[in-house]
Amino acid sequence: MPSAAAAPSPAISDYTAVQELARPDMQAVDNLIRSRLSSDVVLINQISAHIVGGGGKRLRPMLHLLAARAAGYRGDEHVQLAAVIEFIHTATLLHDDVVDESDLRRGRKTANAMWGNAASVLVGDFLYSRSFQLMVELQRLRVMQILADTTNAIAEGEVLQLLNIGNPDTDEAAYLRVIERKTAVLFAAATRLGAVLAGLPQEQEDALYRFGLDLGYAFQIADDLLDYVSDSGTLGKNIGDDIAEGKPTLPLIYAIARSAPEQAQSLRRAIESGGLDSLDNIIGAIRDSGALELTRSRAQGYANSARSSLLVLPPSPARDALETLAHYAVDRTY
Repeated sequence: MPSAAAAPSPAISDYTAVQELARPDMQAVDNLIRSRLSSDVVLINQISAHIVGGGGKRLRPMLHLLAARAAGYRGDEHVQLAAVIEFIHTATLLHDDVVDESDLRRGRKTANAMWGNAASVLVGDFLYSRSFQLMVELQRLRVMQILADTTNAIAEGEVLQLLNIGNPDTDEAAYLRVIERKTAVLFAAATRLGAVLAGLPQEQEDALYRFGLDLGYAFQIADDLLDYVSDSGTLGKNIGDDIAEGKPTLPLIYAIARSAPEQAQSLRRAIESGGLDSLDNIIGAIRDSGALELTRSRAQGYANSARSSLLVLPPSPARDALETLAHYAVDRTY
């Protein structure tokens, strides 16, 4: 169970300050991403340009850069690894949007909506293979092992999520197994690799891994919460997408467990049918059950646990920035 103990407030206390601290390294990562996305296949360049132009938080590569700096690393290999992490993440998004039949991400049309499913899947494969080219160039067997294991776990998570679609009997443990593999393992790899580059002792490496894992849990739980408390303009995707896709995320799981039998049955039918005919009623039932508050508390517990893992590292602006990201994971609006 994640700890609920609070840690002292960091000196770098907001997301803008975190971005500013990481800006020089992130600029190098962006430059590398743009140069290594290029291909002599025109369609790959078109879709790649669409992806890069979509922006996004680039949270995972930034997490790696900050973890490496917090661990005391002073080289430049973290820039290449950050690009690898972003390529892996972007490939999963391309595949996710096809599986979920999504047409909107970050407020823009998805690649599959513009170029079709086949092109999106194949460019996702291109990004996966390009990420492995980049990691091989570093000639670090441990790095390759971590990232190979991570991409395999992500694929397992995708299949596990597919098995849960339309299943109203999905419980919290099954939900957590999905988000561990789909989201948390890449966060954990990003932070562990920062420790690996710096050559930290095993205890500190494990602590950075736990930080990333708990942060990933907090981030995804908060993300699933936003599907019921935000709006399309802020969130950058269609509200109610999760229920439309029949995804039993934590707010729904808690609401079914805490609702009166008639409301619980209505929520179960919504998961089974994946329809949006009664979205307002569904959201009302979830809110009435107290599931949203419980979900936020769960995310906050993981964020607090993540922050406590940082205490094994010496104080630094980069460590403060990591702590602030734990706050941001839960408090963000998109």
